[in-house]
Amino acid sequence: ARRMAYTQRDRFAALIDAIVDATADYLIKQIEAGVDAVQLFDSWAGSLAPDEFDRWVVAPNRAIVDRVRAACPGVPIIGFPKGAGAKLVAYAEGVAPDVIGLDETVDPVWANSVLPEGMVVQGNLDPLLLIGGPALDARVDAIRAAFPTRPHIFNLGHGILPDTPIAHVEQ
Repeated sequence: ARRMAYTQRDRFAALIDAIVDATADYLIKQIEAGVDAVQLFDSWAGSLAPDEFDRWVVAPNRAIVDRVRAACPGVPIIGFPKGAGAKLVAYAEGVAPDVIGLDETVDPVWANSVLPEGMVVQGNLDPLLLIGGPALDARVDAIRAAFPTRPHIFNLGHGILPDTPIAHVEQ
């Protein structure tokens, strides 16, 4: 995909445009079916250079958010640019989701200091720590302490793994 983005820009742009249309339509249908919020999960966002990130992540995600908001005002939209790291600020400002998801590689103290004031964050417990257990309480406390005044949805920094002990989830 990245090679195509560099070598066949027009073709890749057409592909991204089709993905934007399909994703916006899908999210709108999900809302019409009764969901309370939707999430844009961009799994390759972190692998792009900053200028490519703006073109292939920020602009398409913004187009999706704009279409969903126009069709379904007031429904919260979560943006999750996995692996974006320092580019999270550009994503938050350029896409303007209601909530920004943080993967487990993001320092929550840093995120709290650089993201737009009042923007809700979601994440960022490492799913592997949820399996390991011993340091779980300390990490949970550290994540919660990183957002003393910012709205925060405590969650994993990525999906739960199949072998996660249910006792650790309950903990």
